[in-house]
Amino acid sequence: MRRFLPDQFTLVLIATVAFASFFPAVGKGASFMMVASNLAISLLFFLHGARLSTEAIVAGVKDLRLHALILACTFLLFPALGLGLRALFPGLLAPALWLGVLFVCTLSSTVQSSIALTSMARGNIPGAICAATASNLLGTVLTPLLVAVLLHRQGGGHGLADAGRILLQLLLPFAMGSLLRPWIGAWAQRNSRTLAKVDRSSILLAVYTAFSEAVAQGIWHAFPAIDMASMVLVNALLLGSALLITTWGARKLGLSKENEITLVFCGSKKSLASGIPLATVLFGTSQMGVVVLPLMIFHQMQLMVCAVLARRYAERPVPVQAAASSSGRILPAGRQ
Repeated sequence: MRRFLPDQFTLVLIATVAFASFFPAVGKGASFMMVASNLAISLLFFLHGARLSTEAIVAGVKDLRLHALILACTFLLFPALGLGLRALFPGLLAPALWLGVLFVCTLSSTVQSSIALTSMARGNIPGAICAATASNLLGTVLTPLLVAVLLHRQGGGHGLADAGRILLQLLLPFAMGSLLRPWIGAWAQRNSRTLAKVDRSSILLAVYTAFSEAVAQGIWHAFPAIDMASMVLVNALLLGSALLITTWGARKLGLSKENEITLVFCGSKKSLASGIPLATVLFGTSQMGVVVLPLMIFHQMQLMVCAVLARRYAERPVPVQAAASSSGRILPAGRQ
């Protein structure tokens, strides 16, 4: 049953939301937290740039068709699914929650969990590393553009004016980290565990700041329980559709089982770690609390469902050649 329980970081996120609900930052404290949150997000992207390794990209870049399919699922299929669900069920969610759902659809794929699940399912691990890395790099540019297009279609948003804020707060620190990687890259790799805590702390700070503002605006009184249940249903439809389409498409195109696994897990997931900083920049703290609610639910849902799928993939018989090469002798199918 542990596979169905929230992961540790999700539990800390929930605790942060609860803390902000009872003890929100107000007045000068809110202004200070907003500045601190923006600086922390810039630091997060600087560290991402410093730690980015080109070796993983070189190792997995060979299968261009696989990577094209994953990027198409991430940045084309998901927005189409989100717009389709909204067109079919426009009254199912409040406009602000639909905005959050559409924002989920524009995000890049996860990195750590996509690679971990692909590995667990015995998929194409170098391909997953390359695809997830490329998705996150492109997401810093494509997500703001997709948000601008989708919001324009919904009659709102600031259009491409957000590009300047993205460039200043996210891309510039990321580029600086990449440029300094020859000097600080080795240090960043040695201290990867400590820096991972810095990453998560930055996200928690952004969540606390955003939900403090949302609580001050009455977020928990604005949406009844039925809206929350409907949001879970929409996320389930979104995730289920993506999983079915990626699985069916992989088999229809004749991909190997390893590449099918990589497509399913990298093409159906959305990054909470990238989504929260981007939401802070794109929407500001006034809207960010509501916008990230669907993302937090989708994040936990994708982990639970994909963990079950990964275990089912892992239970398939091991090919004779793979078994022989890994153990030095031929094992009967199903022994591993």
